[in-house]
Amino acid sequence: MLATIRHPASATAAAPILLIAHGLYGSGRNWGVIARRLADRREVVAVDMRNHGDSPRFPTHSYPEMAADLAEVIETLGAPVDLLGHSMGGKAAMELALTRPDLLRRLVVADIAPVAYTHDQTRNARAMADLDLSRIATRAEADAALSATIDDPALRAFFLQSLDLRHKPPRWKLNLEVLEAEMPKIVGWPGTKSSFDHPTLFLTGSESHYVRPEHRETIRALFPKARFAKIPGAGHWLHAEKPREFEETVRVFLEA
Repeated sequence: MLATIRHPASATAAAPILLIAHGLYGSGRNWGVIARRLADRREVVAVDMRNHGDSPRFPTHSYPEMAADLAEVIETLGAPVDLLGHSMGGKAAMELALTRPDLLRRLVVADIAPVAYTHDQTRNARAMADLDLSRIATRAEADAALSATIDDPALRAFFLQSLDLRHKPPRWKLNLEVLEAEMPKIVGWPGTKSSFDHPTLFLTGSESHYVRPEHRETIRALFPKARFAKIPGAGHWLHAEKPREFEETVRVFLEA
């Protein structure tokens, strides 16, 4: 089963458990601050998706498989839960909602649409895999080495959260070989034909181009109760760029 990080409710739980599914190259730890703040009235559980963090390594990485992984966690926690997924985790969350709607009460999809994209993240997987970790002792050294192939310091900082420096030698807590090989599935969409007739929020960054106006017809066909909201000044990593605004928007939707 997927590795989980549980954040118990700080008061008597007044709402269903919130499950958080991170995006590509991320982990449940990335969501710690938001998870703890949302745990004021409910338990919040953040997972490491397959081939990420402390979760099991698999030779494949498809959305039906990721949805089944999430279903297994939810069945252990007790359904129904509220589910929040960002990017790759958002696609896995949508696939679960469309195939196992009985497991969910409400769904939040952060900055992704149920469509196939033409970009891919293969270059980043290769950049991390090509790093000679035997010569790395500190995060600063890893950042300097990675800067040769990845210009964006914020993106490098995000990737380096998955570098385990305690292990000797250091290692990535990512199954980079499989993620690179399975990239067409990750940027794609399985084309599931169904609908999720529960409240769903598509929350995007105003500076992001992942969820476009032309995607709305597809979204509404699959999620007829979809609502849309944008966080001003945020891009694709909206939860990291505008955490308080993200948290408050999610809270209002889940508690409506």
